[in-house]
Amino acid sequence: MFNYGAIGNCRTSALVSDKGSIDWLCLPDFDSASVFASILDKEKGGHFSINTNGYDISQQYVAHTNILRTSFISDDAAFDVIDFMPRYRIGEYETHYLPAEVYRYIKVRKGRPRFRPEFYPAMNYARYKPSYFINDDYIKVFAEDNLYDTFYLYSSFDFIKILNSDEIELTGDGFFLISYNQKLIKIDIQRVDLEYQRTKVYWINWFNRTVRFTQYNERIERSVLVLKLMSYQPSGAVLAALTTSLPEAIGEVRNWDYRFCWLRDASMSIDTLLGVGHQGAAKRFMGFIKTIIRKKSDNFQIMYGIRGERTLTEEILDHLSGHENSRPVRVGNDAYHQKQNDSFGYLMDVIFQYYQFFPGTLDEIEDIFEVVKNIVRTVSRDWREPDKGIWEIRGAEQHFVFSKVMSWVALDRAVSIAGILNKKDFEEKWKTIANEIREDVMTYGWNEEIQSFTQTYANKEMDSSLLLMEEYGFIDAGNERFVKTVDSVYKALYNSGLMYRYNSEDDFGKPTSAFTICTFWMVRALYVVGRHEEARMIFDKLLSYSNHLGLFSEDLDFETKRQLGNFPQAYSHLALINTAMLFAEKVELSRFIRP
Repeated sequence: MFNYGAIGNCRTSALVSDKGSIDWLCLPDFDSASVFASILDKEKGGHFSINTNGYDISQQYVAHTNILRTSFISDDAAFDVIDFMPRYRIGEYETHYLPAEVYRYIKVRKGRPRFRPEFYPAMNYARYKPSYFINDDYIKVFAEDNLYDTFYLYSSFDFIKILNSDEIELTGDGFFLISYNQKLIKIDIQRVDLEYQRTKVYWINWFNRTVRFTQYNERIERSVLVLKLMSYQPSGAVLAALTTSLPEAIGEVRNWDYRFCWLRDASMSIDTLLGVGHQGAAKRFMGFIKTIIRKKSDNFQIMYGIRGERTLTEEILDHLSGHENSRPVRVGNDAYHQKQNDSFGYLMDVIFQYYQFFPGTLDEIEDIFEVVKNIVRTVSRDWREPDKGIWEIRGAEQHFVFSKVMSWVALDRAVSIAGILNKKDFEEKWKTIANEIREDVMTYGWNEEIQSFTQTYANKEMDSSLLLMEEYGFIDAGNERFVKTVDSVYKALYNSGLMYRYNSEDDFGKPTSAFTICTFWMVRALYVVGRHEEARMIFDKLLSYSNHLGLFSEDLDFETKRQLGNFPQAYSHLALINTAMLFAEKVELSRFIRP
């Protein structure tokens, strides 16, 4: 179980354990090298912990925010550690303040609490040994092998005690500030409180724009806030997860870096945020899409760096033992080379909503339409070809049924966009291609012998992605073929209350863990075919497998239900939101207005 809370400010993030230890932090950005990474190597990775004796420890988020409070309570003393990264608007403009820094605001609740800090940075994924220079105002941390790789620690506590991990007695509130940059203003307790209050107000105001629901509202709330954390403010990119190389199964090798922007994952996240009332992230994502396609002849990749980088070279860090000795630890991701034909369907679905609900100025509309034509050109050329599929299988390319379905989605939404823009010639031309794709899937994707759609045109295996055929409008929920496919997928992949994504062999053998999003997909599929009670039962049980803060990783162990894979995972949280909305009604805003 990943007993961690995530904090961040849409520039970078950190994971804080339920005992108050920062075990993952990258500076200055999400994809930068780590400063603390004990989640990947307990001995070498580095951490910043708050150690106590005789205290009960609990943890929760400050309501409606991404600010984390860890409480330490004993019979005669108590204090809180409030962890946050500053984020708030500046002035009258849309400019946001989001420095690469973490505040640890220590607030005394009673008595004279004692704790012992352990400040053990391990820079550049623990490849550099840190040294320290003590100034009057800060501790400068620098790498012995690279004097320019630095960051700063500010604190109200004695610097020598911090570096020696000596016990500190709290006689009043105090703080630590980890900053990538040297601060140009005085950092004292008043400034820390001001940053805390500004950040708290920002998150409360942001969340206040979220649609409320009659059921599961708290679970939806936390998932919405998690998705927001995964957006990279400077570019509009959306990350798949906040970490790298947390294993899909302990001791196995499916360990990947997810700190990048997949078109599929990002589009699904944006679609979900639109559904709960947040258009700002979608507008920024449209800006990101325009930046990665700089000219009409540019080709799409399946994924990009968070600034739009196209080369994401994968590297293995042999010196790190991995989470619970699950090697290898990877940074970068060679999947950027892959061909995944399904990616464009999700993206076009979001672009369609852009034209429906918040089109920009004429030049912006025209810019996005050029992107639409580029996608259609790409899909029209590639849909007949095999690919790696939604699960990024690193073996041979195949004719995956769901890749064909999402190719149809791309053309279908393009047809609707052309209709909105009154471009009849494009509308008719693209409709012909969409119909051709649909007929191909219905002919070759359906296996008459087993009475089900299958994973590929050439096999009889099941795949959880087939459950999405109805959600994206390819087939009606009442269609006999879909009903039979849901039943086939359920019988083949449902195990101990959870779902395999597939259980056929791939290039790493058979998957051994449950892919969290797939269980959410099964809940939806059961619901839409009329199996409501069964759907809710599975959903409620699945929610109980989150961690103490309601966060989900990518995978779950079938037997123990422990969380596995990168954490927190956008896939899991967007699916939680979308699935919860099946059982809940939206609450009218007027019900929250007080006289």
